Amino acid sequence: MRNIAVILAGGVGSRMGATVPKQFLPLAGRAVIEYSVETFNNHPAIDEVAIVVHPGWRQELQTIINHNRWDKLTKVIDGGSERYMSSLNAIMTFIDESDDTNLLFHDAARPLVTAEIVGCVTAALVRHEAVGVAVPSTDTVWEVHPDFDVDEVGRFVARIPERRLMWRAQTPQAFRLPLIRDAYQRALQDPQFQASDDCGVVRKYMPGTKITVIEGSNRNIKITTPQDIATLEQWIVKKL
Repeated sequence: MRNIAVILAGGVGSRMGATVPKQFLPLAGRAVIEYSVETFNNHPAIDEVAIVVHPGWRQELQTIINHNRWDKLTKVIDGGSERYMSSLNAIMTFIDESDDTNLLFHDAARPLVTAEIVGCVTAALVRHEAVGVAVPSTDTVWEVHPDFDVDEVGRFVARIPERRLMWRAQTPQAFRLPLIRDAYQRALQDPQFQASDDCGVVRKYMPGTKITVIEGSNRNIKITTPQDIATLEQWIVKKL
């Protein structure tokens, strides 16, 4: 069984309000993307690493690659205009690999994924076809529906699920290659297909497959605002 880590770095990070995609922003002396690539590259359970990047940022990525010794990095793949297209491009890149190949998809904007998480995910893949990482929600979650007939706010609480059942999804999300390949093939035949994370694609189009959940870390956050950069820098400095 081979484990291939796919680092998804194809986004442009428009919500950050920066001119540079968040995966290339500086973080405690390094680019954000360097942290996750290094974690997967150095993990003994990972056999190969690939990076999916927006074509316009290939040169910037190559500069970063040239400054690192990532011996398991074998491929740089063009990203798509939407996240699911980046996952699909990676799947197609490895489509001819053997059926005992696993793909682990990880957001480059989650720089503090740990070796422990990667180890738990790869261990779970020995027995399970699909594995997701998540953390329990510490807040009560409301399901909110729009209803503009109510008032100008137009939102109301439709349902309050049990908090103990609510978990916040993270990455990596990992799959046996035949499973994720078939899930996307079915998704692309659906005219109503809407972009989702990879576990969502499997959940909808391969409904008989159970997705095993591995507990992640509250530090495995995805950078979405400038404050997230500041928070991560504090954690990194304290760890150092």
